[in-house]
Amino acid sequence: MKDHIEFHRIPDTPDLVLSEGVFSEYRFDPHYHIDYHIGLVVEGVQRQKFQGNTVLLGPGRVSIMPPGEIHDGIGHEKSEYRLKTFRLSPDLITDYFSDIYETEGDPFFAGAMLENSRIATQLLQLFQGIQSSNSLSSIAVEENWIGLLEPLLSQLCKISPNEGKGGLAPLQRNLIREYCHENLSDKIVLDQLAQLCGLSRYQFLRRFEKTTGVTPHAWLTRLRLENACKLMRHTDDSIASIAADVGFYDQSHFNRAFRQAYGVPPSCY
Repeated sequence: MKDHIEFHRIPDTPDLVLSEGVFSEYRFDPHYHIDYHIGLVVEGVQRQKFQGNTVLLGPGRVSIMPPGEIHDGIGHEKSEYRLKTFRLSPDLITDYFSDIYETEGDPFFAGAMLENSRIATQLLQLFQGIQSSNSLSSIAVEENWIGLLEPLLSQLCKISPNEGKGGLAPLQRNLIREYCHENLSDKIVLDQLAQLCGLSRYQFLRRFEKTTGVTPHAWLTRLRLENACKLMRHTDDSIASIAADVGFYDQSHFNRAFRQAYGVPPSCY
């Protein structure tokens, strides 16, 4: 079967997007998201790599990727697989986290692969319930959602990110993130980022790749694309306007980059 990808937006909350697809040839190159992603493979097997480890995502397993976690994805032994994904904004997760644990603060955990067929089955049922009702806020759907998040978050909050040696310090990483977010619509060059960290361009390039696993250019392009997705969910601006707002000065370049990253053109998101 030819690769097929669909995105399903939920009218009562722009902070949740469902996606599903059948993949045989398409591969997810190393990338990250600014949202939380909960992934389920319901047929076949996907091979993922994150934090230097390679894992297999198949039925009965749940992939959890928090914002910023670099990972990839391809059919195991080049086979076909069917993937369903919840894409949740940090605000939405934080809101539920505060409700469940009656505390202020953001959940903090690393990417994880959970082997739990019961939770995987319940997540699939929830996916189908949200999709069919076109709503997250209905009582039945939200009851199931909160009931599932509690055991998920309880396991995930015990998992801490691995800190790689020889990379950028946490303060340097934060400076880069803040600078790029604040200047996303402008031209950003390597020398600017290196100076923020007090490094030469060569030192910065080496340490950035050591820290993230991707080049600064690839990381910045993804940031632009992820923010474009966010704008498409929250505004009625034209695709051309959104492309310019996130730093693409050529709409055709934006369209090509978007299709390469997500498997569909912006108009299908």
